Amino acid sequence: MATYIFRRLLLMIPTLFGILVLSFIVIKSTPGDPASGRFGGAAAAQGGMNAERGTEDAEKAFRKNFKLDEPLYVQFFWFVGRIFRGEMIYYTKQGSIWPDLIPAMKITLMINSIVFLLVYLLAIPMGIFSATAPHSTGDRIMTLTLFVLYSLPSFWVAEMLRLGVLESNLGLPVSGLQSPNADRLSLLPWLWDYTLHLVLPILCMTYASLAYISRQMRAGMLEVVRQDYIRTAKAKGCSPARVIWVHALRNSLFPIITLFASLLPALIGGSVIIEYIFNIPGMGKLTIDSVFSREYDMILVTMMLSAVLTLLGILISDIMYVLVDPRVSFESKN
Repeated sequence: MATYIFRRLLLMIPTLFGILVLSFIVIKSTPGDPASGRFGGAAAAQGGMNAERGTEDAEKAFRKNFKLDEPLYVQFFWFVGRIFRGEMIYYTKQGSIWPDLIPAMKITLMINSIVFLLVYLLAIPMGIFSATAPHSTGDRIMTLTLFVLYSLPSFWVAEMLRLGVLESNLGLPVSGLQSPNADRLSLLPWLWDYTLHLVLPILCMTYASLAYISRQMRAGMLEVVRQDYIRTAKAKGCSPARVIWVHALRNSLFPIITLFASLLPALIGGSVIIEYIFNIPGMGKLTIDSVFSREYDMILVTMMLSAVLTLLGILISDIMYVLVDPRVSFESKN
């Protein structure tokens, strides 16, 4: 297993490089760049006709300084060199992105970790219940409710919840992560205030994944309980609880383990809109602002982070296969 993990980690290097190349080409193919955004149109109009020449000279100097007038391959390798040196910058603010990116990354990963934990803690029991009582009233109600939730766009639900909370005065915050006076609160009131600010964003990010994962868990469990070894366990006199939780559960986890790889980047991508709606200072809001201002470094770092999470999710899924079923092996056999 250690050899397989080492090979997969080595394989990530050319994979990430290929993703970086494609992402760079796509971003550079979009209209506009940081120079035109900073010096063109409105900036020149505000300076007046007398400043037109100075604006043109400043734009040329800006393009030369950041290699924007160089061929695409020169810009790419200049960017790759700065990645290895850790010199990711803002083009407009002339500063490093790390003071903004690291705190935003911590917030986004914290929120998504909570969502990820809630999704699996709730989806697995719900899927097991639906599979052990198929076509019952409870299963039909749960199936209908989950399919309705899965069909609702998260951004629409977020806006409806915001409007509903504002109109009903429920006391739940709808913006930011802390109240204006949170710094003056003691520990327990501060934690309560922080938790209240997380309720609506986490709810909007949880329900769709919960609906999908629970249905996959139900399908996996239904397939397993029809197997011969389950009938044998029942014939030997095992209790229904032991049959489900000991004999059937581990093999029914394979479908949702497979989804683990895609759920990680999907949660990060879904949090972009939710963070923007609820004005949460995470990577979502930072990414959208960077797209509007053509901050290439911030956009590419965010895309590469999603790629790393996807590759790590696939690797973790493979490791979990072995933990769930020791008969699974990725090592070559002589």
